[in-house]
Amino acid sequence: MKPVLFLLLTFSFFAPSEVSGQADTIPTPSKKINRYDSISKIHPPRTAAIRSAILPGLGQIYNKKYWKLPIVYGALGTCAGIFFYNLNNYKDTRFAYRVKYNMRVNRTDSALFSQIDPLLKPIDEESLRYYRDQFRRDIDYSVLFFLVLWGLNVVDATVDAHLKSFDVGPDLSLQVKPGLSALAGTSGLSVVLKIGK
Repeated sequence: MKPVLFLLLTFSFFAPSEVSGQADTIPTPSKKINRYDSISKIHPPRTAAIRSAILPGLGQIYNKKYWKLPIVYGALGTCAGIFFYNLNNYKDTRFAYRVKYNMRVNRTDSALFSQIDPLLKPIDEESLRYYRDQFRRDIDYSVLFFLVLWGLNVVDATVDAHLKSFDVGPDLSLQVKPGLSALAGTSGLSVVLKIGK
């Protein structure tokens, strides 16, 4: 029984031409040349990531996805605008709070009171302190969102570069066929994914 098992194993490991007497030739594995392999070598994702990390949008330009530039710069520009808005309001409310605090504690008329923004003069000291703290917190959030959006810009450029080599050729197909399931022993619908030839 052992020789039969050995013979079956030998037959399964060799092609029929090798069993029939042509065993002196060594089979060489035929490497299928994929045109997408050369694209990934020419268009490395690392380069796109580095370019986007240095300057936002540069990775998208490298990937030739020019339509994404307004999205990248719009998102980052909005965060930068919110940052400067909060920064200016923080400085104004901090100055107004300090002047009013010093006037209350030192009980002196301050010459700086006239330099307070006219919109902030009628606001009481506690409200100014609350607004100051709120603007300070919003500055931190806008910086955080800016960094997150910059990171998403890098991730987008990297993923786009990886997908350059993704095969979307005509050899891909997904079909639903009626058929017999050998595993379950029943008939029904099968989903068949064909990749390549």
